[in-house]
Amino acid sequence: MNTPDSVVRSGPSRRALLAGASGAGLAGAVGLAGATPAAASPVLWQKPGALGAPRVAGLHLQFGADASREVVVSWHTTASVSRPRVLLGTPAGGLGRTVTAQTTTYRDAKSGTEVQVHHALARGLRPDTDYVYAAVHEGGQAEFGTVRTAPRGRSAFTFTSFGDQGTPTLGKKNDSGIYVNDNLGSPAAGDTTAGVERIAPLFHLVNGDLCYANLSTDRVRTWSDWFENNSRSARHRPWMPAAGNHENELGNGPIGYGAYQTYFSLPDAGADTELHGLWYAFTAGSVRVISLNNDDVAFQDGGNSYVHGYSGGAQKRWLETELAASRANPDIDWVVVCMHQVVISTADKFNGADLGIREEWVPLFDRYGVDLVVCGHEHHYERSHPIRGQQSNDTRTPIPAATDTHTVDTTKGTVHMVIGGGGTSAPSNQLLFPTPQCRVITKVGPADPATGKRPPVYVLEDAPWSAVRDAEHSYGFAAFEVDPGRPGGTTSIHVTYYTVTGPYGDLVPVDRFTLTRPRGGH
Repeated sequence: MNTPDSVVRSGPSRRALLAGASGAGLAGAVGLAGATPAAASPVLWQKPGALGAPRVAGLHLQFGADASREVVVSWHTTASVSRPRVLLGTPAGGLGRTVTAQTTTYRDAKSGTEVQVHHALARGLRPDTDYVYAAVHEGGQAEFGTVRTAPRGRSAFTFTSFGDQGTPTLGKKNDSGIYVNDNLGSPAAGDTTAGVERIAPLFHLVNGDLCYANLSTDRVRTWSDWFENNSRSARHRPWMPAAGNHENELGNGPIGYGAYQTYFSLPDAGADTELHGLWYAFTAGSVRVISLNNDDVAFQDGGNSYVHGYSGGAQKRWLETELAASRANPDIDWVVVCMHQVVISTADKFNGADLGIREEWVPLFDRYGVDLVVCGHEHHYERSHPIRGQQSNDTRTPIPAATDTHTVDTTKGTVHMVIGGGGTSAPSNQLLFPTPQCRVITKVGPADPATGKRPPVYVLEDAPWSAVRDAEHSYGFAAFEVDPGRPGGTTSIHVTYYTVTGPYGDLVPVDRFTLTRPRGGH
């Protein structure tokens, strides 16, 4: 029988978090829709006995559609738990509100393991405000975190981005009996997380291929390793993902994204149940972020199953509606798209650009004036000149609208950034064409009977759109400092790409430039 030991009470260092004010005193500070007051007491939970409940694992945050007022706190277990909940408050007021978590599950088709993910959605928060919280379920130790809501309206803040991370952990033995990482990960996958925390952004965009679980011996363990590595950051700031081709896991959900869709509780985009979370949008300040899943339109066969066209055009219809609404909104200055596969790349013998995206997404980016697209897929750093329009050739080569590499007016065109050095062990910066060129996937061939994979068909093109690429450094991320500017003037985003070295996330700036556009001028 599991008999609880003595209750755990707050020590002096946690008194501000745990003791709190009265429930009435916190009502104005927290303002949670549907939340119930917790007793004003330093007693939060009981210490579990030797046979206690599973721990709070993989603690991470996501924004709601309005990042100034909605935050989701999430964690996972592989056993059922009672009363999963989040205790929430302010640093000065303590943990004075309780938000009940909703549990979603998936059963990994490879191992048969069921994973339960607990999501607590806090609504009605104050914009631009620091909160503290504890995630807990019955019999488990609480895990603590902090979060800052986004500003409402035009304000300064910083966000960061990378893709293609993997894990820093070892997963299987090779033929020599030595443990190796079985999912393209490397120690750099831990270094980049440390680097992000040096910047301490408001939020972080993960441009697809999070942990490469679909390549792993043990898919559930690989997801767990990814969250263990990143929870030190993601418990303090939302990590907002885009699904990449390696989130496609055979047998997990109707189209393979069941694990991804369960681990993350993302803003509702009105999609059918089986497609929820694969595309979404949220607003932070004057920035509208739109996350897409390119496997729907990309030709490349890159996951565990070929799902080209899976939405039947629903994602494209949503995207056009979302872009039109964003550009019609006088409070939105910047439209940023986060996705995985790329429109531009000058890497040889790697993935290349994809004609499917150029045909389906790029004309919409042009029509509605998307400012910035951040991607992964290619495991290096590269950016384009602002592009607008396409050549009438077989690859729909993007046309550069300007060539200044220091200051870019995004009303002239969209800047595409490949930021795929999040930590994978096969960096494509070692494969860049000496003179910029691009291999474009224009279609796929018949499925190989031995592998079931459809081979890509490439066409080579010149790359007049290529602006800056980094052949020297394998791993890094980009930081985006939003400057709202002044009424009647311009607004800017100051961009720095950092390479990351060492376990403490030492940062060296590699590329700096500024995006600019009229404030409030669409």
